[in-house]
Formats: sequence, C-alpha cells, structure tokens
Amino acid sequence: MPVEIAVGPPLLSINHGATFMVTDLGGEIQADTEQGVFADDTRFVTYYAIFANGLPWHLLSSAATAYYVARIYLTNPVVPTEDGDVPAGTLSLVINRTVADGIHEDLDVANHGLVPVRFNLEIALRSDFADLFEVKLRRLVRRGRIVTRWHPWRAELETSYTNRDFRRRLVYQLLNSGSSPGYANGRVTFELELAPGATWHTCCDYLLDRGEAVRAPRGLYHDGAASENALHDRWLDVATKVTSANEDVYRAYRQSVEDMGALRLYDHDFGPDVWLPAAGVPWFVALFGRDALVASLQNMIVHPALARGTLKKLAELQATELDDFRDAEPGKIPHEVRCGELAHFRLIPHTPYYGTADATPLYLIALHEAWKWLGDDALLHEHRETALRCLEWIDRYGDLDGDGFQEYRTRSPKGYENMGWKDAIDAVVYPDGRQVRQPKALCELQGYVFDAWLRMAEVFDALDDPGRAAGLRDKARALRAAFEARFWCEDLGFYAFALDPEKQPVRTIASNAGHCLWSGIASPEHGARVVARFFEPDLWSGWGIRTLSSHNPAYNPFSYQRGSVWPHDNGLIALGFKRYGFAAEAARVARDISEA
Repeated sequence: MPVEIAVGPPLLSINHGATFMVTDLGGEIQADTEQGVFADDTRFVTYYAIFANGLPWHLLSSAATAYYVARIYLTNPVVPTEDGDVPAGTLSLVINRTVADGIHEDLDVANHGLVPVRFNLEIALRSDFADLFEVKLRRLVRRGRIVTRWHPWRAELETSYTNRDFRRRLVYQLLNSGSSPGYANGRVTFELELAPGATWHTCCDYLLDRGEAVRAPRGLYHDGAASENALHDRWLDVATKVTSANEDVYRAYRQSVEDMGALRLYDHDFGPDVWLPAAGVPWFVALFGRDALVASLQNMIVHPALARGTLKKLAELQATELDDFRDAEPGKIPHEVRCGELAHFRLIPHTPYYGTADATPLYLIALHEAWKWLGDDALLHEHRETALRCLEWIDRYGDLDGDGFQEYRTRSPKGYENMGWKDAIDAVVYPDGRQVRQPKALCELQGYVFDAWLRMAEVFDALDDPGRAAGLRDKARALRAAFEARFWCEDLGFYAFALDPEKQPVRTIASNAGHCLWSGIASPEHGARVVARFFEPDLWSGWGIRTLSSHNPAYNPFSYQRGSVWPHDNGLIALGFKRYGFAAEAARVARDISEA
C-alpha cells in the first residue's frame, strides 16, 4: 500500500559556531515559524522580508554555497510607480549572506531595462528574542521588554530585550549604501533611482549582543567571507585526506569532513588543534556530552583535535556536587549545556544538565582511544584526575542499588525520562509496547562500562599503576559474567533491551544490543547469533538497522527512536560486527547506509 510522506517547506540554513540563520528559499524569515537568526540559544530575528514599493520580490534560485554562505537571486513583479509600471523581470536583487559570529549581508540591485526606474526598497525586521526551546515548542512567553530605536546618524536599527539581568540586543547596520537609508513603519527604506544598466549596493551587518559579548561579522565589510574561508580551508588542510577509486566513497568522505567543519564550536577552541563539535544544526548547536564524545570517536581518523577539545571541555564541566535539579553527582560528565533565557533563570536545568547515564563511561573510552591514536602520554596525565572521578561515579552513582549493573533514575522535575542515547520519552518499551518505568538498566550501558574498565586498565598500566589496572580487569570480568547471566535471552537469541525496576529482562528486540558487540561485552558464541538476528526483516530495513523491531506494537518508522534508522547507531553496530569477525556484514551495513 503506497504511503504518502509529507515533507515540510524547504528551508535555507547556514551557520558558523553558535550562530545560525534559517530562512525560506527566498531568504526571508516568515513570522510564526521556527525560522530566524539564532545565537546562544536566543532568536535575534523573528521576521525578515524585503519589498519593492511594498511588493515582495519573486524567487529565481537560491542555495547555500557553503555551510556558512547563502546566495539568493530574486527579480521584481510588476511594480507600479509614479513614472509608470516597472515590468516584471526588469530588476534583479542578489542577496549574499555570510555567517561568521555575526552575519554580513550584501544587497545588489540592477536595472536590466531600457528606461530609468525609481522605487523604494524596503527591509522589514522584527525580533522576539525568544528562547530556542520555546521556539521549538512554538510556545512563546514574553517575559521582558523590547525596545526598538533607529539611529539615523549611524544608519543603525537597534532592538534590545531586557528581562531583569538578562539582556540581548540586535544591531542592524547599513554600510556603504548607494543611497541614504531611512526608517518608517517598521521598515528600513532606501530610495533607488537606477538608469538603464545601473546597479545599487548596500552592506548590512547583524551584530548579536548577548550581554557580555557582541557577535559581529569577522573582518570589515566584504572581508567576512574571506575570513571564514580561511578557517574553512584550515580545517580541510589539517583533516586526514582519503583517496579512493570509488568516486562515491571519496565524495561521501569529503562531504563528511565539510559537515564536521560546520559543527565546530569556535567559541570553545582551546588552540589550533583542540576543538569541540556541536551536536547538530540547527537545533542542537550546543555542547552535548554524549554527542561530542561519539562524534569524536567516530572522527578520530579525520582529526583527533575534536577528541582533545571534547575531553578538555567536558573535564571542565564535570560535576563536583549533588544537585537534584540538574541530575548531577560528583564525577558525572554533563549531557547538555544551554545559555538562553530559560537556562539563565533556571527554568530549565541545562546549566549544565547532567541527565545522561552513558557520557561518563564514554568519556573514558574516548580518552583511551585518543591516546592510542595520538600516542601522547601527556593526554593521560592531563586527564588522570578527571578519569579517576569518572570511575568513582560509575561505582558510587552509576550503580544505584549495588547489584553490579548501571541503571538510572531521574531526580529533576524538569529532567529526562531516558538517559541513554535513546533519550526520547517513549523510547524504552516492553515487547507489548508499554513504557518501561525507572530505574532502567540498559544493555549498552553495561557494555560501555565493561569497555571503559578494560581501556582504563591499559591506561593505568601505562601510568605505572598495575594494582588499579588489575582491579579494573577483575571488575570487567565479573560484569561480563553477570551480564551474560541476566541479559541473554536464549529463546530470542538476543540480549534484553534492559532490566526493568523488578530486575526482569525487557525482552524487546532493539538496536541497543548491537552496541554490546561494539563494546565487546557480548560472548563470542552469543555475538554470532546477535549478528544474524539483526538481518531478519523486522530489524533490517534494507537501508540500515531499525532502532526497534517492526514486530513491536510501539514500532513507528517515523518516530524519533522507535523504528527509525540512525546512522551513528548503525556505525557503532557495524564496528561491533567487525570486532566479532563479521566483516562482510559490517560492509553490508556501511554500503546500505551510504546508499540511503
């Protein structure tokens, strides 16, 4: 039976660091949508439109020519003027935008007609300074006061927002204009008079003031793109080069390197080769512990600088105290850091929020992996104390009831129900589709801790601490034996999704078991059966492994994590296949995900 898939309106998205701009294909920001100019979890521009004598321009074409650059080509409709109508298609308007902390915009108008034209070019901007969380939920609450001022002597439109000690400000600067700007009825206006073949130009800078600092476009006027190009070219220059006779492989790798450059959080650069990745564009342009660690692990071949920066920043944010509101315990690695209005007033716990059960063992795994790639013992000495605190957290807080397994329970009233990588509220289900209550002991958590203990044993051998290394190996052996006894479901030929609050196996067929191959906690004899089970039709989509078996009543291929296919999930599972000797199966996953 054919299924119609609804696709939302196409958008144009560009970004740099913590700043991003989402518009329609015409370069405009429509009101009452999720579009806008965002920085530091605040929407600075909520509406943008451009007019010729009050009429909208017509789109010809547009594209993001790089992750930080957009170009939009527009032409005019029939424009009535006091000198007569300007025929449609007589004028061209080209908008070039570059995001580089702030945003630089070039507007170029040309008259392609045979007679002079005279009209008003109008730019409408509005700001709501909404918190990103509320934009996503489409539930906006105005808590402060917005004031707009036009400064004619500086050709600046200034809009500010104040809510007690939380302040944000947008300055829209007009520079190098071909005619003097004015301001009326909420619009910046220019009077244009263009002879046949004549052109007109203005520059526009968006300065995004977050209180303690202003995000301004890099460089002066037209140099913003050149400055950003230099950063982009530097990234491509230092990233690992790959050549292949297979053009598809080469292009996919090259695009992946470009995309990782787009995710770099430049504010958190610790040096020329110590960088930090964001979780995603546009809604997750922030530090996420799990996401940064997994991205660093999967990009080690591209450049270990991402791991260096991730380890350093997360060490700085490692929890030092108990804080129920933020689900924090000493030694825990954070889940998510936000800095918008809601976080500022502690209306959400993301300052940082520590509601993740897996980031702490993943930190240890990433530390060991970076050390193996770099061969740099100084990295181990730098993060030794952080690692010791992670190990203590695993023992003291990761195992809630002393049964030897890692489980989680949310304490924050604003916290997350699920603290594994499948963190949607409805992601952990029984075979009959019911939700599993807390506490939950996910199968992959046990594997991550098993792997972390063995890796840290090798680290402590290198640090001349054989006693600690031996103790970690003993704990890993005991955990593996207990895991096999409690999680293996012989009749299913698969590992349980989790243990529920009664310590009973959740016998749900889900992709999480594949992470137990990546970590190595699965026994070799059981590993082979798990690999085979993944290629049965209820789990294997033809384009990758589903997050949840299609036989489960809760299965929904369009859901976030109850049947959708996640590339990073499949990547870790494929590594697990390879680890257990199933290279052909790993290649099949890689091929089909790539083809998708």
